[in-house]
Amino acid sequence: MTNASAAAKAAATARGPVAAFIRFVVCGGGVTLAASGLLVLMTGLMPFFAANAVVTVVSTVVTTELHARVTFRSAERGWGVHLKSAGTVAVGFLVTTAAMAVLHMLAATPGILVEQAVYLSACGLAGIGRFVVLRVVVFAGRNAVGPTPREAAVIAADLPRASVVVAA
Repeated sequence: MTNASAAAKAAATARGPVAAFIRFVVCGGGVTLAASGLLVLMTGLMPFFAANAVVTVVSTVVTTELHARVTFRSAERGWGVHLKSAGTVAVGFLVTTAAMAVLHMLAATPGILVEQAVYLSACGLAGIGRFVVLRVVVFAGRNAVGPTPREAAVIAADLPRASVVVAA
């Protein structure tokens, strides 16, 4: 068995909420880190409220596509998925804006590292709620049983021919 097929078999068995949550954190976390950097740049050009609105919408569209393809391995794509998850944009925006507002009420000039820590923590908190909404509402209808067609092809390629015939 090759390393690629072993990885495909491991991915095929990595189903369920824990595996999906790990994929969710990796995908969403990567986009959130990039978004936080973009937010720092944009707040130099416009008020935080406006910059956060733009960053929240763009990062949510990007992560929704990633979550459809990677996290939940859903065949569902397009604007229908984005419309179903639209409420998570508003919640994410409200949570991050409120966190930053509270920070600035408590500290007049908190510094970039403190701001980023608060912003990323708020994103993480909102992300946990987003995971639940995406899993239970947006991607609930997908078939959660068995490997993807690509994973199944890799697994089948490694099985002896008699095993495939018996399985069929």
